[in-house]
Amino acid sequence: MGIDPRDLSDAQLVKELQTIHRTRHDTLLHGSNDALGRHNARMAELEGEYLRRHPRRPVAPGRTRAGARARGA
Repeated sequence: MGIDPRDLSDAQLVKELQTIHRTRHDTLLHGSNDALGRHNARMAELEGEYLRRHPRRPVAPGRTRAGARARGA
């Protein structure tokens, strides 16, 4: 379950995001369906809170559709 993401400090939220992203691959490959479902839900909660706090976060040009098209040319 975990702490409600709204109750985390910015530093705690980033730490939780780093942990959940680091464990994602193993959960996908080796976790039960219940574990994967909970992982998905928790990741969505944490990422949603991050985006709520940082709606104008910097986006790297290469991470946009136009940037991807430019790389492919």
